[in-house]
Amino acid sequence: MDDYRTRRSISSQQTSSTTSIHVTAIDGIVNVNSLFTVAVFVGLSLSPPGPEHQSSRSHYQESKCVAGPEVSRMLTVYEVVSFSFFLFSSLVAQGVKLAINLRNSVVVDDEFKAHFNANLLRCLMIASAAGSVIGCLFLMLSMVKVVEIQMGILSCGNEHVLQAVASMVVFVTSGLVVYISTVTYAFCH
Repeated sequence: MDDYRTRRSISSQQTSSTTSIHVTAIDGIVNVNSLFTVAVFVGLSLSPPGPEHQSSRSHYQESKCVAGPEVSRMLTVYEVVSFSFFLFSSLVAQGVKLAINLRNSVVVDDEFKAHFNANLLRCLMIASAAGSVIGCLFLMLSMVKVVEIQMGILSCGNEHVLQAVASMVVFVTSGLVVYISTVTYAFCH
């Protein structure tokens, strides 16, 4: 009988620490997504309205290197898609967190105890993380369009444009690789 209680106590402690870790991870996803969502809204509100914004700069750039209306449209598309993925990720994460907290409030014996289908929890957490990663990729694409609007089209080979885009791609991709590796490690161990 004592062996059963000991195993149950250890299992309860593992469940509570695992639940706490999941809630902390969810909070982190939601906080990061909130920052990116703000960035998207700021980007949309500060982006130039269209090609007429380019006319003042066209005297020092070749006309073929000035971003046209299609670049502005793609900027808006990428920012809206990015926002959609961040919102998806946040809503899934908040739903999982709400389910965990509601389940914990029902259990009277042990307030930290929450039993869930582990596979479903993992799938939802991975879906939330995937939404964040895809949102970051589209946010990076929208930033490339901002650089093209401000400095000229990437295909023209302007050194400053290439440096700006290359550094952004390297750092964002590196951060995403670390994030994906950490998420993968966390769910495989």
